[in-house]
Amino acid sequence: MSKAINGVSSGFINDVIIVGQQPWDTEIGSNCKDIAFELSKTNRVLYVNSAINRITLIKERDNPKTKLRLDVVRGEENGLVKITDNLWTYYPDCVVESINWINPTFIFNILNKRNNRKFAHAISKALNTLGFKNPILFNDNEMFLGFYLKEFLQPRLSIYYARDYMIAVNYWKKHGAKLEPILIGKSDICFTNSAYLERYCMLYNNSSFNVGQGCNIEAFKNVPDKKIEELSHIGKPLIGYVGSLSSIRLNIQLLELIAVSYPQYVLVLVGPEDNEFIQSNLHNLPNVLFLGQKPTEELPLYIQMFDICINPQEINEVTIGNYPRKIDEYLAMGKPVVATRTITMDVFEDYVYLANNQSEFIELINKAFAEDDEIKIETRKAFAFTHTWERSVQEMRDKIALELQK
Repeated sequence: MSKAINGVSSGFINDVIIVGQQPWDTEIGSNCKDIAFELSKTNRVLYVNSAINRITLIKERDNPKTKLRLDVVRGEENGLVKITDNLWTYYPDCVVESINWINPTFIFNILNKRNNRKFAHAISKALNTLGFKNPILFNDNEMFLGFYLKEFLQPRLSIYYARDYMIAVNYWKKHGAKLEPILIGKSDICFTNSAYLERYCMLYNNSSFNVGQGCNIEAFKNVPDKKIEELSHIGKPLIGYVGSLSSIRLNIQLLELIAVSYPQYVLVLVGPEDNEFIQSNLHNLPNVLFLGQKPTEELPLYIQMFDICINPQEINEVTIGNYPRKIDEYLAMGKPVVATRTITMDVFEDYVYLANNQSEFIELINKAFAEDDEIKIETRKAFAFTHTWERSVQEMRDKIALELQK
C-alpha cells in the first residue's frame, strides 16, 4: 500500500479485470483504454476484449480483426498480449451466440447467461495464467456479456462505468432497458463521467459517483508546427470537427447551415461517416471537406490548423448526458469552440460558446472569430489541463479504497 490520503489508501495495488464494448484494437479514442493505462500505474490490469459473436464471425470473416480472433479460438494464436509491465489485453478463445434479435425476454436471458458463462470461463483461464487473485471487475457499459460476470467470476469488487446513456440506442434498448438498471443495482460501485449519468445511476445504486472525464493532455501539448498537406493549400479560415460523423449524435442540418452561412470559410470534417452522412447534401456543398478517419495520434495536427472548432450535437437521449471528450482536446490546444448546449456541456460554460438553437450557433461562430485572443487561448488550455485521466482515475481509486474498507 502507498501513502494514505485522509486515512484512506488511494495508491493500492490490486488485480483488475476490465470488460467493455470497445476492443483494444479500436481505431477511435477510448475512455476505457485510457482508464486501463492509468489504473495500470498502480495495479495489474487485464483488458478483456469482447468475445466474438457468431454473426460477426460469418459476415466479417475476411476482416483482419476477425481473423485474429478466430485464430485465437482455434488455438493458433495466443489471446493474451502484454502491453506494458502491468497491463495485458486478452482476446477470449470462445464464440458467443448472436441473441439480441430474440424477442421473449426470458429466452434472451437464458441464452445470455450461457454466453456469460462461456465468456467468464475464457476470462478465468487468462486470470489463472497471470496469477490474478481476488480481482476487481470494472465493466465499461457492457450490459449483456457483462451481466452475470459478478456471479461467475466472484470478484472482490464489481464496478459499473456508465459513460453514455446506451439504452437510448435501439440495439441496447431492446433488452438493455431492463438489464442495465439491474446490473447497476447489483454492482458495488457505479462511476459515471457526467452529472446526468450520475443521477441516472443513483436511481438504482446509491454508491454512484461522477468522476468526470479525462483527456490525453500530453498529446495536445507542444504539438509540432507541422502543416497537414490536405489543408495547407486552402486559403480560407477553417471551421473544423474531429470525431465519428454519426447522425444520432450530430445535427446534419446544422452542419449544412454552417457551410451555407459561411461560404468564405471551409468546413472540415475529420472522421468516419455513417450512411446518413454519406447520403447527406453536405457532400454537394463546395466549402465542405470530408477527410475520413485519421490515426488518433495525428488528430492534434488537424485541430492545430482549425480556426474554430465545433461540436454541433443532435439533442436526444443519447447525447443529452454525453461528455464529448473532443471538447477538452479542442480546448487543450487553445482553440475557440462553439457547441450545442446540453446539461453536461454546462461545465464548459466559461470556456466554450454554447448555443441553444441553430441560429444562435451561427451567430456564436462569428463571435468566436471576433473575440479570439491570446488571453482566451491560455485560459482555455489551463482549464482543459485540469481534466486529466490521472485526476479522474484518482477519484475512482479513492472511492474503491473506501469500499474495500467496508
